[in-house]
Amino acid sequence: MGSLRGFIVTPNGTIKGRIDWEGSCIDRVIEDPSLQDEAGSKLPLILPGFIDLHVHGGAGRDVMDGGDAVSVIASLHARHGTTSMLATTMTAPMDHIKATMAAIALAMRKQDEALERAKNNPKTDPSPKTLNSRNSIEASILGVHLEGPYLSAQKLGAQPAYTKPAHRAEITALHQIAPLRVITLAPEDEANLRLMLELRDHGFCVQLGHSNASYEQACEAFQCGARSVTHLFNAMSGLHHRAPGLVGAALAHAIYAEVIPDLLHVHPGAIRAAYRAIPSLYAVTDATAAAGMPDGEYSLGEQRVFRCLGAVRLADGTLAGSALTMDEAFRNLVSIGLRVEEASAMLSSRPAAMLDLKDRGSIVPGARADLVVFGAECLQLRQVVIAGQLIDPAL
Repeated sequence: MGSLRGFIVTPNGTIKGRIDWEGSCIDRVIEDPSLQDEAGSKLPLILPGFIDLHVHGGAGRDVMDGGDAVSVIASLHARHGTTSMLATTMTAPMDHIKATMAAIALAMRKQDEALERAKNNPKTDPSPKTLNSRNSIEASILGVHLEGPYLSAQKLGAQPAYTKPAHRAEITALHQIAPLRVITLAPEDEANLRLMLELRDHGFCVQLGHSNASYEQACEAFQCGARSVTHLFNAMSGLHHRAPGLVGAALAHAIYAEVIPDLLHVHPGAIRAAYRAIPSLYAVTDATAAAGMPDGEYSLGEQRVFRCLGAVRLADGTLAGSALTMDEAFRNLVSIGLRVEEASAMLSSRPAAMLDLKDRGSIVPGARADLVVFGAECLQLRQVVIAGQLIDPAL
């Protein structure tokens, strides 16, 4: 059994108390107003584990590298508070996408096998070395966010130029390799628009992004089953008072949308405006191989990108994903005026709801024991718990 004490962010507000978990699931959440600060420091903040629905890379590796890349990436992001994530692809030739998805599927199977072994062989006294090993714990890979190739050639952003219309048979074939959870489409393409209702009815989350759609085209897409918007404000038709574009349609009609809170992709004022307008705005990192790494040159799919002064850019200066991690995203959201509870929801319960995940995203009995622990004063990440296993992020 594991246990943590502190200020706990629950669905009903923040309480002072204790969380107990048995195996991989939360057993009890007990309110205890009598808890005192620890010697020399205040009680920590305990939040639901962070869920990142848009991750391209980290630790110098890119999802499109194949092989063990996604496992290395999942390990890096786990040490920054991400307890679940979607491995996100780039626009590329279809053979490359299929090979990448096969590698993701293998990584997911290995995670499932490891979790099953842990359930069947519980350790009553696990050694710190086992729990703190850099490669022993990974963020749970929930499936794939297919960002491309069904995008607009006019709004590529940092995507390579391999765009094409969506085809049902092709999407079905990809889903048979690894579970597609989110598919980004540009709705101005008639083939993409026609598929949206069918994709929704088969359980896929369709997002609008990398799109030059008009307001009217975007509204039609929401009516046809689009559920969310990919990195709101970036690589899409912007808001003008006589041509509201995809941004305007999202602010007026979307229930869900993702935003990158690195404070480079989107101005804090725009994040605040979107937070007021979109009921379930949630945060993603859009992290690249540069996440967790020093300044230098990295890959993003087949593109070369450069990390410098916190930003990741193509050689021409175009922003190309980010070096953001979820613990930094949390601090950034608090720094622009969101309450701890609001920032926490953008990183946990809202992305969980977007994917209809019932077993994570909130601290309640029966949920997975996915938790992050922050120092109350400087909001520095202290501990991460994934399926009941404790990680020291400093290692």
